[in-house]
Amino acid sequence: MKAEIHPEYKDVTVGCSCGASYKMKSTRFEDFTVEVCSNCHPYYTGKERQAEAKGRVERFRRKYQSN
Repeated sequence: MKAEIHPEYKDVTVGCSCGASYKMKSTRFEDFTVEVCSNCHPYYTGKERQAEAKGRVERFRRKYQSN
């Protein structure tokens, strides 16, 4: 690695809109917030909403069914 060309890697606090905060390392110089984290994202919490997708194929077939 070349000397003096890489950005500094500092400790920062990342806050989420759900209220959780995490200590991480980043090349950003200030603390920042994110909208979704692993604590509140539906994929990681197991609260995915699959009810919206259910029935779409049937609705499509009814809509474009030959009369």
